[in-house]
Amino acid sequence: MQREEKQLEASVDALLNQVADLKSSLGSFICKLENEYDRLTWPSVLDSFALLSGQLNTLNKVLKHEKTPLLRNQVIIPLVLSPDRDEELTRQTEGRVPVFSHEVVPDHLRTKPDPEVEEQEKQLTTDAARIGTDAAQKQIQTLNKMCSNLLEKISKEERESESGGLRQNKQTFNPTDTNALVAAVAFGKGLSNWRPPGTSGPSQPGQPGAGALLAGASGMQQVQMTGTSSQQQSPLLSGVQMAQAGQPGKMPSGIKTNIKSASMHPYQR
Repeated sequence: MQREEKQLEASVDALLNQVADLKSSLGSFICKLENEYDRLTWPSVLDSFALLSGQLNTLNKVLKHEKTPLLRNQVIIPLVLSPDRDEELTRQTEGRVPVFSHEVVPDHLRTKPDPEVEEQEKQLTTDAARIGTDAAQKQIQTLNKMCSNLLEKISKEERESESGGLRQNKQTFNPTDTNALVAAVAFGKGLSNWRPPGTSGPSQPGQPGAGALLAGASGMQQVQMTGTSSQQQSPLLSGVQMAQAGQPGKMPSGIKTNIKSASMHPYQR
């Protein structure tokens, strides 16, 4: 008998400790909701729920432990009922129950739910018993299908949001190439001074300038206009005429020669 009483006392002490921790966590969470609601974040709320869930699981483990006696077999009987204020009871209940009278005893020592709740529970039990096995299995399958579709949609939205964030954060240019291109356009950095042959540039001694080339071209056009359609100027003579036309005071010669191929172009490279 003494052994059972000791086990009961140890179990009650363990339950009181677990309930005290749970009460402290609930108080902190309620205080956070009331005072920090404007800057409260969802991860912080989830952390508080996770803490409460863990403490409730620990409390259930204590209740289901093999060394814990069945509390449903224990009966609590009020020995003294008084309408006067009880300071010790007020201290133990932290001011929630100042008087242990006939009014509060049915609420605090109740072992069954309220009559309304009990009636609703009976109604639900009766409705569940009326459903056949096949109908219940179909409802379960329908509910599982709905949950699966909902989870799939949530997962798809999460994947799309993650992929969208990766696409936005992915770099679409090479900073080195961009800097090199800006330096080449703005300052000519890295550009070569080589020019293809035949491009206009500063005249050097011994070479005809742009004016000479233009003059030669105009002279060549004049020579072609004076000739017949079956006769054209040869490339060699064209070059000579262009050089002569570049000299001031000289007129281009009107020498006409027959060419062997009509496909030969005077500027063919």
